[in-house]
Amino acid sequence: MLLAIDVGNTQTVIGLFGTEAGQPPVGTGAERDLLDHWRIATSAQRTSDELALLVQEFLGFHGFSFDEDVSGVALCSSVPSITAAVREMTRRYFGFEAVVVEPGVKTGMPILYENPKEVGADRIADAVAAFDLFGGPTIVVDFGTATTLEAISAEGEYLGGAIIPGVEISMEALFSRAAALRKVELIEPRNVIGKNTIESIQSGALYGFGGQVDAIARRIVHEIGEATVVATGGLAAVIAPYSEMITEHEPWLTLHGLRLIYEKNQR
Repeated sequence: MLLAIDVGNTQTVIGLFGTEAGQPPVGTGAERDLLDHWRIATSAQRTSDELALLVQEFLGFHGFSFDEDVSGVALCSSVPSITAAVREMTRRYFGFEAVVVEPGVKTGMPILYENPKEVGADRIADAVAAFDLFGGPTIVVDFGTATTLEAISAEGEYLGGAIIPGVEISMEALFSRAAALRKVELIEPRNVIGKNTIESIQSGALYGFGGQVDAIARRIVHEIGEATVVATGGLAAVIAPYSEMITEHEPWLTLHGLRLIYEKNQR
């Protein structure tokens, strides 16, 4: 079985891919053979032993263990200290090397960035997964710590994209700099025109972030042609319904990309 680990600046998502003995594949698309998934806060101070303890507890939910059931680990990470910790955890507790999305790893996708080494590992995993599921041209919108948009050509080339401050970062900045405003739940207000401060913030956030994505996606479409726009990331389910351009929602897109990249790097 494969552990796919996506380490973001705010949260880490872990997916377990495989099939139960004697059972046919489960699910379709990005969720095919995804037995379970877990989300934890990213902490740059976590050691390899602490990570191993967490992973073992998660595996235990299914009755699995390090020694017998995990045959591979695939990792994309935005936090160097966590990258090192996962490498060490994999060596010590699993007895093999993790496949890390980094320069030199096979992705099957040409990276047409001026400096391909600058492209975040999660952005590459998203692009690989989106092209596998939807072909191209495709635009991926990942609602993470930053909101990123990735453009993939009809030929399966990573063209580049856009990076904008994420939803949570933007909201935290608003509340920290405006003393009279407080945190609110991101749910749809009764009207676009808010009748109180809470609904005004909700309106600005939901319709504003949705419109922001639409504006950039339309400009990308103008450059690459009609494209499938797929959303992923922790807040995709919250914002995607208020976007006119987003037509697909794949919560586990990054994990699926990690699985594909892992498979490409097996002899």
